[in-house]
Amino acid sequence: MPPGIGTVLSVLRSSALLVDEQDDVVKASAPAYSLGLVRGNRVAVDELADLVRQVRRDGQIRETELLLLNPESRRSTTVIARVAPLSSRLVLALVEDRTRERRVEAIRRDFVANVSHELKTPVGALNLLAEAVQQAADDPDAVTRFAGRMQTESARLTRLVQQIIELSRLQGDDPLDDPQTVDVDSIVSRAIDQSAIDAQAKDIQLVHNGQRGLEILGNGDEVALALGNLVANAVTYSPGHSRVVVSAKGGDMMVDLTITDQGIGIPASEIDRIFERFYRVDPARHRSTGGTGLGLSIVKHVAASHGGEVRVWSVEGQGSTFTLSLPRRATRPAQPTPEPTSEPSTDALRQQEATP
Repeated sequence: MPPGIGTVLSVLRSSALLVDEQDDVVKASAPAYSLGLVRGNRVAVDELADLVRQVRRDGQIRETELLLLNPESRRSTTVIARVAPLSSRLVLALVEDRTRERRVEAIRRDFVANVSHELKTPVGALNLLAEAVQQAADDPDAVTRFAGRMQTESARLTRLVQQIIELSRLQGDDPLDDPQTVDVDSIVSRAIDQSAIDAQAKDIQLVHNGQRGLEILGNGDEVALALGNLVANAVTYSPGHSRVVVSAKGGDMMVDLTITDQGIGIPASEIDRIFERFYRVDPARHRSTGGTGLGLSIVKHVAASHGGEVRVWSVEGQGSTFTLSLPRRATRPAQPTPEPTSEPSTDALRQQEATP
């Protein structure tokens, strides 16, 4: 083995294997063992072993993508393998894990496909309504009716585009660069105000409960967006003459923002999927409610980027409770107030001097 090759392999970020002419692995990095590329002193992946033999035969550098399946966890790992001759008897294989990149690419493809599908609905509706208005030019009542529906579809399209932009910005789940102190009371009031008109139209009582004076660390606009989506959903899927309660509770490390409604609830079989993009429990209802299927996904990504989480409890027909947990701003312990020191009076000093 060439001198120093072990040191080189140990500092490589890629999984590395050095294979001799007998197909024995003479040196491998720790990540190579973690990926299951080596078993004993042999290459454990047949496709990679075949690639090594091909390179040894003709000396040509080769690269391929492999799918590794872990039989225990049943999880697949996508890797890129680059194999090159190192000497007359040794072949070097470098393997990089590309699972996350491939998963992100798949998510983006699905996202684009879903966006295209969702945009077609309001755009197509606007096109048809515009044609109907043209044909009903001599009927003022029909024009008014169609124009109202055009405004509804236009508002839905605007809301969908806004949420797509917001979700695209948040979906990396990257931690916040510069979290700021956020006043919880103002965020809750802001979220309630945003849904106040819709709640009033359905005679739904919006209640602000819980602890006051709490502070969290994060991005105020993003937290307001997430909490606003939760409150808006609660109002949308609640019957008239009911209550939606927004409360805050501080723990040692986190602050729980809880939204409780008396709405239609969520079937137990659907709870695990409600945070997926464009997923709706009842697709037939989304047009009547104006939902986009993106609100809860935005909540999930805001929670992740803040180092928190979102939880849900729901019983179909009884209501739902969503809890958004976010890091609490650490408060400095109060410093004890020093006792005021007073200088002794002149009379007291004279009395001390006169005392034998």
